[in-house]
Amino acid sequence: MKIGLITGEYPPMQGGVGDFSHELSTALVDLGHEVHVITRVGCVGQARVARLAVHPVMPNWGWRSHQRMMDLARRLDLDVLNVQYQAAAYDLHPAINFFPWRARLNRSLALRRGGSEWFLRPITAVTFHDLKVPYLFPKAGPLRDRVVTWLARYADAAIVTNRADELTLIARGVGHVARVPIGSNIAPTLPAGHDRDVWRARLGIEPDDLLLGFFGFFNARKGVETLVRALAALPRPLHLLFIGGTVGSSDATNRAYAGRITALIADLGLTERVHYTGYVPGAEVSAAFDAVDLCVLPYVDGISFHHGTLMAALAHGRPIISTLPQVELPELVHGGNVWLVPPEDPDALSAAITTLATDPEGRQRLARGATELAAEFTWQRIAARTAGLFESVIRGM
Repeated sequence: MKIGLITGEYPPMQGGVGDFSHELSTALVDLGHEVHVITRVGCVGQARVARLAVHPVMPNWGWRSHQRMMDLARRLDLDVLNVQYQAAAYDLHPAINFFPWRARLNRSLALRRGGSEWFLRPITAVTFHDLKVPYLFPKAGPLRDRVVTWLARYADAAIVTNRADELTLIARGVGHVARVPIGSNIAPTLPAGHDRDVWRARLGIEPDDLLLGFFGFFNARKGVETLVRALAALPRPLHLLFIGGTVGSSDATNRAYAGRITALIADLGLTERVHYTGYVPGAEVSAAFDAVDLCVLPYVDGISFHHGTLMAALAHGRPIISTLPQVELPELVHGGNVWLVPPEDPDALSAAITTLATDPEGRQRLARGATELAAEFTWQRIAARTAGLFESVIRGM
């Protein structure tokens, strides 16, 4: 197939959607497909491989973007246009939400005018990285949710990454929903000559100190405030390492939240116990994961497989503390491959950390379970399921 991936962000921009798009594109190429990434001006992309091309041609994501994307799809003779949807990646503009409807309208008009079945291509598929709404106007209210539903309903295929979003779209009357998980955007590869003790010593972490790790950008849904308050209740010599950048390229609205977290750390007297890697290459992220004793991801909305940060922690085989899921996830076993606590509960989180801090065998058991679970979320499997869905939709047209 000739597949076009539309994404509001792409490397070198910092963001999970861009990283996902790069990993999926590469895996689809490995399966023999031709892939074209359609993204914003300035995203020069990573090193190209055969059958993968990056088109940084979108000056913005306003209403005129529809025609630009359709013209490019026709010129490239694409079979599929796959929108990687996250509202912030498209500057919170609602135009992308109406693109599948516009594509269907164009196909219908072409066929009415005597066009051939060629005009049934490309099909449109939307991968929902979350169901957050775009900006419309100050008092749009429920209309914001409706435009997200509109996006799913008029796409030829709606792809979700987790069970909760699947149930939400089905409840809204979307009948063609498929669930395909995401994978880790960071391959577990340590730098040459890496020494765990030396790496920790640079931060002032002694061999017997417990180091907690948090991976991902700061926002209110990640539970960073809960983690910081839990740390304040825990004794020295326990430290916390924030792995990666704190604010991505597409979520500038979270800068104020990050500032509040920094102020909270200072107010609680934790500055000397909190460390940051900043935005670093993948191998350095792996080194940081290797250095931590416990990875703590206290999501406010509960653990879910749509979190790339969780997938990275699993791929690196770290013992993970997270929060109870909103819907049942049979893959997760409390005490087996993850340790679960209630969300937004610093006391419960600090108690869990205390329990595991004195249980090295329990941490090892969680680490083994995480590694085994990560095998279910390889990019090869994800790409195969995605391509299979596209082919199924095309056959049914």
